[in-house]
Amino acid sequence: MADCANTLVRTLSGVGPQVEARLARAGIHHLSDLWFLLPRGYEDRTRITPLDQLQAGESAQIEGRIEEVERGFRFRPQLKVALSDDTLGGITLRFFHFNAAQVQQFTTGAWLRCHGEVRWASQGLEMVHPSYRRIREEERGQTRATLDPVYPSVDGVGPAMLGKLVRLALQSLRNDAALELLPLDWLRKLGLPDLIDSLQTLHAPTPGTNLSALVNPAHPARRRLIVEELLAHRLSLARQRSQIRRLGALPLRSEGRLVAAFQRALPFALTGAQRRVWQAIRDDLCAAEPMLRLVQGDVGSGKTVVAALAALQAIEAGTQAALMAPTELLAEQHFVNFQRWLQPLGVDVVWLAGKVKGRQRNEALQRVAAGAPMIIGTHALMQDAVRYQRLSLAIIDEQHRFGVHQRLALRDKGHDGESVPHQLVMTATPIPRTLAMTSFADLDVSNIDELPPGRTPVQTVAIEMGRRTEVIERIRAACAAGRQAYWVCTLIEDSDEIEAQAAQSTFDTLSAALSDMRIGLVHGRMKAADKQAVMQAFKSGEMQLLVATTVIEVGVDVPNASLMIIENAERLGLAQLHQLRGRVGRGAAQSSCVLMYQPPLSRLARERLDVLRRSNDGFLIAEKDLELRGPGEFLGTRQTGEAGFRIANPMRDTECLDLVDSLMPRVLQLDGRVADALIARWIGAAERYADV
Repeated sequence: MADCANTLVRTLSGVGPQVEARLARAGIHHLSDLWFLLPRGYEDRTRITPLDQLQAGESAQIEGRIEEVERGFRFRPQLKVALSDDTLGGITLRFFHFNAAQVQQFTTGAWLRCHGEVRWASQGLEMVHPSYRRIREEERGQTRATLDPVYPSVDGVGPAMLGKLVRLALQSLRNDAALELLPLDWLRKLGLPDLIDSLQTLHAPTPGTNLSALVNPAHPARRRLIVEELLAHRLSLARQRSQIRRLGALPLRSEGRLVAAFQRALPFALTGAQRRVWQAIRDDLCAAEPMLRLVQGDVGSGKTVVAALAALQAIEAGTQAALMAPTELLAEQHFVNFQRWLQPLGVDVVWLAGKVKGRQRNEALQRVAAGAPMIIGTHALMQDAVRYQRLSLAIIDEQHRFGVHQRLALRDKGHDGESVPHQLVMTATPIPRTLAMTSFADLDVSNIDELPPGRTPVQTVAIEMGRRTEVIERIRAACAAGRQAYWVCTLIEDSDEIEAQAAQSTFDTLSAALSDMRIGLVHGRMKAADKQAVMQAFKSGEMQLLVATTVIEVGVDVPNASLMIIENAERLGLAQLHQLRGRVGRGAAQSSCVLMYQPPLSRLARERLDVLRRSNDGFLIAEKDLELRGPGEFLGTRQTGEAGFRIANPMRDTECLDLVDSLMPRVLQLDGRVADALIARWIGAAERYADV
């Protein structure tokens, strides 16, 4: 990239230490960061609209003489300023937030230039809180040559100052061939402008430009930048994959004795999808380059069994396998399952989490260092104190809750300088193709798209909170028939600020209403041992109803549970609702999920609940969830500390992904510095290389 792109913003006029620090907090360090800070909209100050030509619902720039100023205090303070012009038209400016100094600016007879949205009021047209400034008589009619961009806000830097800095940064944008990183013949073939033309068009559009077309992602200037950003992310992930593969891995070949014994002990046969995915994993593990595989499958599809098969392959090869889960509850569930499956085979399983303290922790660390074959835990598995003897397989569950950095940190635990562990990552939130191509392109993807036989689709209904009594009676009937039920809340303690029912008060209410039933309570603030005891009691059938927060979203397997109540369902995302619903329907009995909501519902909330009612297909739900929430929210905590998208949207820009596919081979054939520059431009320091 040209030197001007890397010039620090402190070189611009008006940028002192304070402004530089504020810009840095927003990720703006160099002139190129200002180039790619694209406007979120535009204001047309290239013409003055006469007052008699104003139309309600449109934004306009006007000039007018102050005819009258009125301050009022009815209901709340407000300031009204009446304007007129030579056309004899008129409009009122209305302010609800103002100070004495502002009022003194509005003197009768003075001229104002204003910009804002025109709307109808009871006494005619008005603008509410327009931007304005006083002008002299000789300044009337003077307009700007270009449309005014409106930039995303930067805390502590006013819009005028930010606009000035972008304009100054753009002055350094020259017709320098080094700035253009994409092949020009390819751009021309697709009718896309070069980089400099794209940036100039978006930052300083000329009068008469169609503003609605300009903010549309399909506009050639915007599309040109979207393609480049998507390409940078794909290149970054491809490079990461290449770096890891270059390190090599230990081939994990074995006779399959443990795998065969494990499969014989299972009370069911693997589904066709499980067998297909296991075959792909087994082939990966036998290779001398590290496996990088994402296994995705709907809730209840049997991913954990496949993970156990992979672990046994590594263990029989004389090495260690580690499974990391994002929450203690999920990790505990895995520990219980793996103990039940592996201990009869003579395989030692170690439990390691943040709450394992003192002597127990020291013992666990010693067993891991001595070569314990199977280790299960939370983020604690990555801590400095944990020393593995020969870690050859890292299994990460609920991949979307971890960042790439965390995944690499666990892998680094087995990095011996010549090889790295194989990686198997799993998610019960299916990743839509559009997201997989941009955020998980460093992984091979396998789908377990078949549920075990005997599973029945969960019937889902949505009802208002006012029908709570009916729901309680439904629980009574289900439990009387020998089934079990969940009641999921979103809080632990009562709060006056939000309407969601707290788990504790719900537990008390249900205990009073269903006094003849055994009811348990689980939430995230309980001690791990207490939480596990309640879960075990529920799983063994000692409790009929479990009141819980969303800590039970993943990892809980109780086949006898056939009824799920989710309170304030409108507050949760589609993926989370689907995960919770997946806690029932694990047996042969017909299961139901009741989504209780607090009316009135927003349009998005209603659409989410309708999707859940209509479908049990996790892949379809994931696509819809991504469409409704966007990639950042869909990925959740995975985005923390990660490179997010600045202009592109993987769901919206599906067509551009195909263009990126066609461009990737050409860029990879070029000098490696082109890929370096693209990654630096769009991702910068957020990229994490395998050898760092």
